Amino acid sequence: MKFLILAGGKGTRLWPVSRKQKPKQFQKLISDKTMLQETVGRILSFSSVRDLYVSTNEIYQDEVAKELPLLPARNIITEPVFRERSSSVALAAAIFSQDKKDDTMVVLPSDHYIKRADKLQGILEEAENFLRKHPDYLVIVGVRPTNAETGYGYIQLKKTKFSSYGEKNNLGFFKVERFIEKPDLKTAQDYCKNGNFLWNSGIYIWKTPTIIERFKKFIPDTHKRLFRIKNAIGKKNYKEVLNKEYPLMDMISVEYGIMENDEKIAVISSDMGWSDIGSWSVLKDSLSDSSDNHYVKGEHLDVGSKNLLVYGSSKLITTVGLKDLIIVDTEDVMLICDKNSTQMVKKIVEELEKKGKIKLL
Repeated sequence: MKFLILAGGKGTRLWPVSRKQKPKQFQKLISDKTMLQETVGRILSFSSVRDLYVSTNEIYQDEVAKELPLLPARNIITEPVFRERSSSVALAAAIFSQDKKDDTMVVLPSDHYIKRADKLQGILEEAENFLRKHPDYLVIVGVRPTNAETGYGYIQLKKTKFSSYGEKNNLGFFKVERFIEKPDLKTAQDYCKNGNFLWNSGIYIWKTPTIIERFKKFIPDTHKRLFRIKNAIGKKNYKEVLNKEYPLMDMISVEYGIMENDEKIAVISSDMGWSDIGSWSVLKDSLSDSSDNHYVKGEHLDVGSKNLLVYGSSKLITTVGLKDLIIVDTEDVMLICDKNSTQMVKKIVEELEKKGKIKLL
């Protein structure tokens, strides 16, 4: 089993802490370790560092090496430009296929929070057992919703359930009816009540030859470029070929490009306390045990407020009589935002970019 950790994103909804030069995966948002270090630590609790790879933009290569000194240099897969997740997967599949093995490939984003990390190993083991009998399937880890989150993708399950898989770990494998990307609040509430919908965790498990075949079937141009890159691996012209082919790969997500078009998709239903830390509101909800309690990092003095996230730097932040607010203070920027509007923070980043405020990005 090989593990690919995706660490090339920009994390604009967690601005102003997440910046272009040091986005959220390299920030200490939930502990004294960065998000990337947290993710790697989870995997290394049951796997070897030689089977772990990090995919990132080339501008973050040194940061990855600094944070993960035990990771072999060859296990840092660098991308010359920012593309969609499918391009990162295609590049890694090209590299993994060099081993001439029918390896299981696990894809994990670097910015997730998992409260019950001990359950992850069991989930991946069950997925690998499933793929031994069904190697032509792609497996997604689905998570039972705990609230009507509008920033996540959802998966509607078919009533068909694969029998005899995952039962010892109280897990179930289901076929997919459809994928839904970030519904509105009313729709998300309906999904939570329905019981037939799961959050899409973005954690995938599949055989390397199988995902390469799916690229050939559903994203053929990327597949051609994948093989041109593969044929150059280990040769003097690898960088030249990579710099030519990678920027031309399709700007398309794995879900839209492959998953939504393929019938052989299995979802493993899990309950591991998972969150995609994609916004300040999700961070707050993930790390505080009540909507009445605050989540505070830094110095904070409050009188009569409820449900605040206060993320400070060097100064004391005082609050009086506030409710449902996000307050983030860095050395050069302060963000104050309604907790229910944090998905719009990325629009601030877009406006700063338009105005040429490069130093603030």
